[in-house]
Amino acid sequence: MPERPAPGRRRSYQTTLLVVAVVAAGLNLRTAITSLPPLFPDLSARLHLSPAVLSLLATTPVICFGVVSAFAAWINRRWGEERVLLVALILLTAGLLLRGVSPSIMLFPGTALAASAIAVLNVLLSSMVKRRWPARAGLLVGIYLTALSVGAILSSLISVPLYQASGGSIPLALGVWAGPAALAVLLWLPQLRYGMPTVTRSAADPVPASPMLASPVPASPASAADPVSAADPVSASPVSASSVSASPVSVNTAPARIKLYRYALTWQVTAFMGLQSLLYYAALSWLPTIFQDRGSSAVAAGNLLALMAVGNFATSLLVPVLAHRAPSQRALVVPSLIGTAVGLAGSLWAPLGTAPLWILVLGVSQGSCLGLAIFFMMARAPDPGTAASLSGFAQSVGYLVACAGPLEVGLLHTATGSWNIPMVVLLILAGCELAVGVLAARPLVLPDAPGGYGGTGSPPVLGGYPRGVRGDGSPRERRAARRG
Repeated sequence: MPERPAPGRRRSYQTTLLVVAVVAAGLNLRTAITSLPPLFPDLSARLHLSPAVLSLLATTPVICFGVVSAFAAWINRRWGEERVLLVALILLTAGLLLRGVSPSIMLFPGTALAASAIAVLNVLLSSMVKRRWPARAGLLVGIYLTALSVGAILSSLISVPLYQASGGSIPLALGVWAGPAALAVLLWLPQLRYGMPTVTRSAADPVPASPMLASPVPASPASAADPVSAADPVSASPVSASSVSASPVSVNTAPARIKLYRYALTWQVTAFMGLQSLLYYAALSWLPTIFQDRGSSAVAAGNLLALMAVGNFATSLLVPVLAHRAPSQRALVVPSLIGTAVGLAGSLWAPLGTAPLWILVLGVSQGSCLGLAIFFMMARAPDPGTAASLSGFAQSVGYLVACAGPLEVGLLHTATGSWNIPMVVLLILAGCELAVGVLAARPLVLPDAPGGYGGTGSPPVLGGYPRGVRGDGSPRERRAARRG
């Protein structure tokens, strides 16, 4: 018999596979989107796209995020995160290939398919992280946001030079990003072993008090005897039906759901998510055009967009870790929104030679806001199931709000012939985001669903209930959460 690997080595290997898979997925979360704006002038000339059509193209990904995010939690409860995420990566690859093969016909359908897949990845990656590695959730979220920023940097930096080096090949400039997505599909395959199991029990056994399983159950006696392994969701082994009961009766592992829309905290997290997305996608879509209108070349404008992604990179790893360690995140929210407003204003009204400074400030601040938005969706939920639902709700409503950003900037510019009015509107919205961010940053957690973790006495993974709130879905708790 071959010698089995030691539990510590096995856990290390499985942790490495998880981190690699999350990084590969995160790397592809923005390439389909950030590769387009630097090419807008060329796409307009080559494909005969009007300014209104370009505005619609810039808004298409955000609309898809809003619509598809609403169904992500339901899909997760039906098939499990790991499987759904694999299918999403496959669809992302297909969408990028389609718009690369025939840009004149498939530019909008391919972009919509790729953005819909990214919407599912946006929602379920954070809830999977909370379930698989709760003790290091902030770190792993920071890692995948860092990979997201790297992907945005590369796609912004390479799009225009690749287009020019290929002799003006739009199919190559758009379709090349299907390669990293296909690689992510391959790297994700090992994670299928660790999806949420369908637990079985004997017909004579009582129904467990908490049907929600936060992580796969170790199947082997060796794992059960190892307390570290049993407590480590990353290294848990896949469960089989025969290892649970000889007389299987299916048990629903999904927790009872609460009505998220009834709680003020839900709307605060949602508003913060929506406004930060609106500001990000408005800047992402139109800053290259703004800089070209001010006299920059297409390559320089693409480089400035890449510099904004470098700023995202600088804070994407640090902010979730800091947020995880602090009971309240107000000290992170306030400077992030001040920096966002300063960066936006400087990008338009400061001298063009200082644009790199303001773009870097904007990128750092927006990366911090994105990290906080993702963290809030985990930290304000008492268990992974509620986290997936909160993430789906916040991203669905939030992105539907955010789709007004690129559209509003484009249409106001067309109507006024100036970028001043659109920028003033964005600065007002930054002030609104600051207000809701201060509320969302308080150390509150939504009440647990009946029969969820709170009812069994298990503490929430992240954040903390306010004083006097038990997390058991009691009337007192629900009133406190509704008041926000």
